[in-house]
Amino acid sequence: MPSAVARRDTFAAWQIAVTTTLVPRLCFERRRLELHSWVMQFMVPQILAAAVLLFAADPFAAKRDSMVREQIEARGVHDADVLRVMRDTPRDRFVSASWRKRAYDDTPLPIGFGVTISQPFVVGMMTQLLAAGRRDSVLEIGTGSGYQAAVLAQLAGHVYTIEIVPALARSAAALLAELGYGNVTVRQGDGYLGWPERAPFDRIILTAAPEQVPQALVDQLACGGRLVAPVGRAMQKQDLVAIEKTAGCVIRARTVTTVYFVPMVHGRGEKP
Repeated sequence: MPSAVARRDTFAAWQIAVTTTLVPRLCFERRRLELHSWVMQFMVPQILAAAVLLFAADPFAAKRDSMVREQIEARGVHDADVLRVMRDTPRDRFVSASWRKRAYDDTPLPIGFGVTISQPFVVGMMTQLLAAGRRDSVLEIGTGSGYQAAVLAQLAGHVYTIEIVPALARSAAALLAELGYGNVTVRQGDGYLGWPERAPFDRIILTAAPEQVPQALVDQLACGGRLVAPVGRAMQKQDLVAIEKTAGCVIRARTVTTVYFVPMVHGRGEKP
């Protein structure tokens, strides 16, 4: 049988163990439960309220995120900046109210005057091919409703965009200004002529298909620049072409894929 001294020492050791191990652990668990209770009581309702407000402010945010993830990134567009701006750009604002619920569908949509807003994946792919940088001056031919210009405005230094349909040029200019894209200049005119007084351009993009890339646009492309365009006859398969003008001003072109675009219209009924 243990002596009184041994029992006392054992009890003292037990007290030390409880004091140094169990009590701090119980205190920690108590603090953890108190913190959890505080989070559930105060933080979770605030987070839920913020989510509700965010959804109310932008009811298409989830659809936009799904569009980028499932339609664009899944098909090979991986440039982080392109994905970011596609996720940030409110495509629903660039279609009419009657088409708004389908703004993020995997398809082009009509915007009037025989013109469409391009399929989201095509916008993403062409934007990635263009590879516009923060200091680049970009020329877009075919403003349409302004969606492609809005995407590019978040990547480039300045976007100059030409639309041949006066009503579309006016509405796109107003919408882009309303949404705060201050580095976009819209001009109503003939895209075949380009914008010579603003040339040369570091990047040029066409959102309508000519049968051949206009020489004026090639001439207005800076050495070291890049041009992306659908090329081919209307109502037929067209080639998406990427043209590089090297630092030595040598032209190099390659076909990327097959696309379908509305035809590029020449001004005043003239033939290109």
